[in-house]
Formats: sequence, C-alpha cells, structure tokens
Amino acid sequence: MRLSSILPLLAALAAGPALAAPAAAPDSAAKPAKKPAHPDNDYIKEHGYDGPRTCEVCHPGTAKAFLETVHWKHASKVPNVKGLDPKREYGMQNRIYTFCNGNDIVNNLKEIPANADGKTKLAGCNTCHPGNHLSDVGSTGAEAEQAVDCLICHASKYDYSKRKPSKTADGKVVMGQDRSVQAALTVGKPSVKSCMTCHESAGGGQLIKRGFAFDAEHDAHAAKGMTCVDCHAAKDHKIPTGFDPNNWANDGVRVACGDCHGDKPHGDPDYDAHTAKVACQTCHIPTTGGAVAKDFTKWTKLETGFYDPGTIKRSPSDTKPVYAWFSGTVEAKPHFIGPVGSRADGKSKIFPFKIYQGRAFYDRRNGQLLSMDFAQPMATGDALAGVASAAKTLGLGKVEPVAGWQTIYFANSHLVTKAKALTCDRCHVPTGVLDFQALGYSKAEIAKRGLQSPQLWFDKLLAKELKKEE
Repeated sequence: MRLSSILPLLAALAAGPALAAPAAAPDSAAKPAKKPAHPDNDYIKEHGYDGPRTCEVCHPGTAKAFLETVHWKHASKVPNVKGLDPKREYGMQNRIYTFCNGNDIVNNLKEIPANADGKTKLAGCNTCHPGNHLSDVGSTGAEAEQAVDCLICHASKYDYSKRKPSKTADGKVVMGQDRSVQAALTVGKPSVKSCMTCHESAGGGQLIKRGFAFDAEHDAHAAKGMTCVDCHAAKDHKIPTGFDPNNWANDGVRVACGDCHGDKPHGDPDYDAHTAKVACQTCHIPTTGGAVAKDFTKWTKLETGFYDPGTIKRSPSDTKPVYAWFSGTVEAKPHFIGPVGSRADGKSKIFPFKIYQGRAFYDRRNGQLLSMDFAQPMATGDALAGVASAAKTLGLGKVEPVAGWQTIYFANSHLVTKAKALTCDRCHVPTGVLDFQALGYSKAEIAKRGLQSPQLWFDKLLAKELKKEE
C-alpha cells in the first residue's frame, strides 16, 4: 500500500524557465548587465544541476519561501473549521481523521517490520513530501532549503524511478530525487502529470481519495488543453484552493469558478439567476468517484504478503453526490466532518459532496478518535497494535479502543462537464436530484413555487429541443 499525504500541486507558476546563467559582473564604467528575458540552459550545461542552489541563481530566496507553504509544512492555521485553536496549525502533519487515520507524526516514512514471509519495505504518509526526508515535513534552515525537490514539479522529463526511499549506510531513511542535468534542462510550468503523480495516488492508491481523473474524457477543462496551474495559478509557491470540509490546510489564497467565469456565465437569465444560491459545481459536476468507505479495524492480506485496510471505491463519474448548503465553515466532530450553512444565512450556496464513511478506533473513555501507526497492521494485520504504537508516540498513555464510524463530506471540485451538466428537468421534478425539503424548503413552499413542476421549464426546454431538430 502506498501511504501518502494529500499533496496538492507543490510548485507555483514560474514566469518562464527557472534557470539561467548569471549576468556578467559589470566593470566600473559599464551599467550592470541585465538577465535575459528568456534565459537558456547554458548555465546548467556548464555547471550541472545542484538542486535549489542552482535554481536560486535566478530565483534567490525561493527555497526559503517555499518552506512556509503547505506543500512543505503540511499544516496551516485553519480559521474556517469550528473548534480549532486559532493559534495552532493543522493539516496532514498532525491531523487525525478516518480517511488516513494517521498523520506525518505517527506514520513518518520508515521501515515496516518484516511480514510472515520475511519481507519488509519503506513506507509512510509523507512519501510525497518534496524533500529528501532527512529534512522532513516542517523543517527549516539551510539544509531544508537545499533539500527541496524543485524538479519534481518543474521538470517535464523527471525520472520518477529515482524518487524512492532507501537507507543510508548509517541506517537513516532518505528519499531519492532526480537531480540530473537531463531533467533540469526541461524546466517549465508544472504539468498535469507533475500534479497528479501525487494527487491521483494520495490516500493509499490510485484514484482513492477524491477519485477524479483530470483528462479529456472526464473533465471539460482538460479537454480544452488546460493544466492544473491554469486555475490553481500560484504566487510565491502559494497555491489557491477551494473550500472543502475534508481539506483543512491551505496557503491562505482561494480559487473559485467565478474568478474566470463571473457570476453570469450562461448568457441565459434563467440559468444565471441560479448562481446566487447554487454553486457552479452542483450542475457541472453531477458525479464523482474514489473511496466511499474504509475500515481500519480490519486489514486484508494482499498477494504481496502485506496488509491493507478494507477499502470500497468507485471509478471516476460513478458516484452520485449529496447536496447541502455550505458557507465555507466546517463542522469537525469525532464522528462527523461536514459543511456548515443554511439558505437563511445570506452567504451559503448549495454544493455537491461525496459522502465518505470510515471505521476506526475511538477511545471509550472520552469518545475521541485514535490515530494508528500503520507499520504493525501493514506487516501483520494487527490493527490494535497500530493503535497502541500511535498512542505511545503521541504520549497518550493507556487508551481503551472501541470501533466506530466517522462520516466525512468531500467537496466535488473536479470532473467538470458542460455537455452532461444538470438541466432544469434534472432538479425541478418530484424525483429530481435535489431534495428540496432536506435543503430547508417546506412542502407548501415547494408546491407554491412549483419547485418540482415542469411548469418552470417545459416551454423553454421544448423550444430548445425544436431548435435542435431544425
């Protein structure tokens, strides 16, 4: 099983190729030479590639700034989640919830104990962290700056076979990097592959966590040739993200459909009237995929001899969402993580969500969710041994584990479609996708406003159908 933290995009949009020869030193009579507007690769060819030290010939201070981003720290202050300490930082570095049931602290990249076949391996939640593991999640200082793997996002010919863990002569675990000249000569904007190498495999395997494939078959933006950074256009390596009840850590910058499309994107007053209360995703992301349930209390033996938590997942576009009002504020309780909002608060919209349910162990004494060290159950299938190990690491002392379920709402933000977007007759019928009563509309209001009647849309859609036949 590949355990990796949710790693969003890693690196920001560069103004152009990231490396160049330094400008010539001026003499006393000459003006300082300017760096070329579009630097070439002569410097790398002459001097080789030495990680961030080389990049900073043209991008001074970038590595130090990168250490303050979510991609490096895996944590941030999270003001939109209720009940959290506003002075602390939260994220995959320290968070416990039932999709991963662990974090960077208890599941740091390490050697898994030998299984029944005598086999072992190196694994951990921070496998995707863009460092060398010797300088790990949240580390700072000169060594950490030079450990940043710039090319994993910026090189189009990165050799991922080099990006694997190994042990040094003195027994330390180190994550390899491709720092070859060949890779450095292909520096540019992050590609879809650069992002999806980590994001598509986060949470224990391919298309597990969110279950979206960013390709022409599944997403309208990909079909137009767009890449991740066209929407998630970063500045100083700070990546804009949307609001998601499941995803807490962020760089403090946000992205929304309206940034590009405005609040009247349809050229149709009836459809545009919906944007005040209905999120774009509700109509344009009618399905989703990925894991819908996991059970960390029961681990299944694989052909490799190692164990994996039981997981039920769906293919992209194979799961219908649920709909709820969402203001951007999140409720986080031991058995529930989901959206806060209502039609009356003046700021919420109806959003689509994937419902995920995870089973793990709670402490009988206080009802709090317990973390799990995956090393022991991965080798032997003993889930309770993993709970005991994590409790020891976290200094919890004796715990009393009891199995329980947690429900998590995942925001649907990808798999965008125009051709298959929901139309009037998908919602405003008695069997429509929206449960108007659950969304706060009374039966009398539904009847009075005709929210489930073709009276709202029949003439309009009929005219469109007739026009198609002309």
